[in-house]
Amino acid sequence: MKKRKIPMRKDLLTDTMQPKKDLVRIVVDKEKNVSVDPSGKKPGRGAYVSLKPEKIAAARKSKVLERSLGVKVADEFYDELFAYVDHQKARKELFGDQK
Repeated sequence: MKKRKIPMRKDLLTDTMQPKKDLVRIVVDKEKNVSVDPSGKKPGRGAYVSLKPEKIAAARKSKVLERSLGVKVADEFYDELFAYVDHQKARKELFGDQK
């Protein structure tokens, strides 16, 4: 059986290459709206961040998303991102790595 290639993406927060399924994509569209992209297929400029809530809190302080995406990121978005990442982490712990 042929071994499948695992897509890798660079985590903006830790500056390391990780499997795409272990990251979440943040996207900014033409209207400068920033959103979480769970499917990874929304059009626009994207950046990948890890599914670690403590890294999201650090990103809020360092404003690394704003520098990478080139737009002002609202505090409400960081709250939404933190909730999404926290939910995904709990889900992964509960159900394991399925697919």
